[in-house]
Order: sequence, then structure tokens, then C-alpha cells
Amino acid sequence: MNNKIVLIGNTSSTMLGFRSDLIKKLISDHYQVYAFVCEYSEEHLEKIRKLGAVPVTYRMNRGGLNPFADLKTVFELKEKLKKIKPDVVFSYFTKPVVYGSSAAKLSKVPKIIGMIEGLGTPFTIHKNGQSLKVKLICFIQVSLYKLVFPFLDKIIFLNPDDPKDLIEKNSINYKKNAVQILGPIGLNLNEYPYTYWDESQQISFIFIARLLAEKGIFEYIEAAKLVKQKYPNIIFKIIGGLDAENPYGLTEKELEDVIFSGVVEYSGFVTDVAKRIQDSAVFVLPSYYREGVPRSTQEAMAIGRPVITTDVPGCRETVVDGVNGFLVPKWNPEALADKMCYFIENPEQVNKMGLKSYEIAQEKFDAEKVNSKLIEIMGLKDLNEKIS
Repeated sequence: MNNKIVLIGNTSSTMLGFRSDLIKKLISDHYQVYAFVCEYSEEHLEKIRKLGAVPVTYRMNRGGLNPFADLKTVFELKEKLKKIKPDVVFSYFTKPVVYGSSAAKLSKVPKIIGMIEGLGTPFTIHKNGQSLKVKLICFIQVSLYKLVFPFLDKIIFLNPDDPKDLIEKNSINYKKNAVQILGPIGLNLNEYPYTYWDESQQISFIFIARLLAEKGIFEYIEAAKLVKQKYPNIIFKIIGGLDAENPYGLTEKELEDVIFSGVVEYSGFVTDVAKRIQDSAVFVLPSYYREGVPRSTQEAMAIGRPVITTDVPGCRETVVDGVNGFLVPKWNPEALADKMCYFIENPEQVNKMGLKSYEIAQEKFDAEKVNSKLIEIMGLKDLNEKIS
């Protein structure tokens, strides 16, 4: 009989976007896979079925702070897990790790694993500090991790800074050898083929992220203005959605102003990301958000583009400074502009450094290799061998 594994996430889009290759790998390894999602569309549930997994829906308020609603989530998950009787529960993202793992413990699941893909907003420090609300959320989050981490069999992080800043600084207990570093979650590299940059073209820069302060959008725009004082014809592209609800977001008016003044070209939210990267010379992400390892940077590197990013947790895992791009200090548009000018003045470095990006991507970002490593970290290989 096949081992049963439950993956507990939040949205069906992230289950498909980030876990499809893992699901396929687990099914090829003869696991029966259940994919738990709380926000979904029927179309996405059908796609999960086509992967070979069983989609299971549950109720959870992703952004809410209502403890009673969260308790209801735990007990709903517990009942569903008791019916399935899985051998392994693997949760990812904050709330699923806390509530999914708690439900797994109450259901006496033999192996419980959590993956923290970046520390996110509660651990992101803005220039003017953190709001009281964010500090409160951070305190609650750490308190919940203190309850859950001691019974997790594995706690997987994507970069080495996160366990230091979360576990060590907050003195969180955990099982011996539970904490593991996976590295980037990886990509299907076939979807991001290496593409040589045509050196006869004008150098262009591309930013792909939500248009939020913590993603570095303001530094990118300021750096673009500085560069255009010296090189007015250089193209700066922006791809990503506005977030009107976020107090740290770029406003529609601010965006309209920089488009109208010719500082940037804006394409909004697009589906042909690989093509947009191929049509650009250099990828830029001046983020100070507590990333795991940014996926957009991995995509750009797989295509063979040099990267300018910040020397902060998560981002620094993608760049060997001076080899496949540059690391710059956060909140520093002047340093960013300086490195942009380097590529304008040394265009041959786009393909030279881009090739190094591609080589790093082949070694570190191949989803097949990453998922094999993840399965090994989770101890699923051994589990299957014992059963067979």
C-alpha cells in the first residue's frame, strides 16, 4: 500500500505554482498525495487532480488575527487528517505550518514537517522601523512557533539567516537535527531557457515584483532617475501589480508620474515573464523583504541574466558579488545606480556575468535536484524503503 502524504498550503495557485514538481516527484515515488488548500478555484482543483493528487479544501483566514477562527481551522484540519490517516504531513507558509502541524500532532501523524519560506512581513524592517501592529504580529508569530517547533520532526528553511533570526534570537526549542537548510525551492528550468543577450541592443533593466517599498520599487525608480541624468536613453522596465491596500505600496498617482515623465516603462501583471526577461539585459531586485530565496531572481538567472540585488537574507543567496552580478546595500539608490552604470559602460559583461548566472541556476535551481534533496531532508526515501 502506498504511503500517504498531506501537503498543507494556502492558495491553490501557490500549490500549483510552487509544489507541482514536488507532487509529480512524490507520485512517481509511489506516494498517495493530498493537497490541502483554503483559497481555490474549481479550475485549479482540477489541475491538482491532473497532477495525480487529491485536492482537499479547508477554511482558513490567511491574514486574520481571530484566535477563535484559527482554532476552528485546527479542528477542521484535525478531522480531515484523522479520516485520511497520513504517514506524513508537510506544511508550508506561516499559518499552515502552525495550524496544520498542530492538527497533525492532535491526529497523531507519525511524521510532521514544516517549511518556512522566508520570514516575511513581521521580520521586515522598514527605513522608519515597524508599526505597532507588525510588532504585535511578530510577537504572536514567534509565540506560536514556540508552541509548534518543539514537536516538528523537520523544520526546513531556504536560507541560513532565517533560523538564526527566528530560532536563535528568540530561543525557540526544537528537536535535535530538526533544522535543515534546503536552499532555493527551484524551477522547472525548461520553462526558462538560456537566451543570449543581443549586444547590439540598448541596455535595459527589468524589475519584477509587487510594487511595494520592501521589494525595492522606490530605490529602483530613484536609481533609474539618477542613471537617466547621465544616460537618458536607457530603458527601465517594471512588471508587477500595485497594492492599493498596502501602506508601503507605490500609489497609482506615483506610478503614473514616473511613466509620464519617461523614467520607466510599466507592463503591469503579465503571464509571459520568461519572454520579458529575455527581452531585457539586467535583472534588478533591490528588495529588503525577508525573502526565502526570490523566485523572480532564479528565473532571471536561469535565462542567463546578470543580477543586481541587495545584500540581505534570501537575496544574497543568489549572487556571487562581481561574478554573476552585484550585491548592493539596502535603501541605497546611489549604489544601485552605480552598478547599473557599470553594465551600461561595460555591455560585454551582460553575457559574461549572465553565463555565470545560468551556471549557478543549473547547479542550484533545478526543481528536480531540489525536490530530490527535499525528499531526502524529509526522510521520505527511508520511509519508502522501510515500507517496501
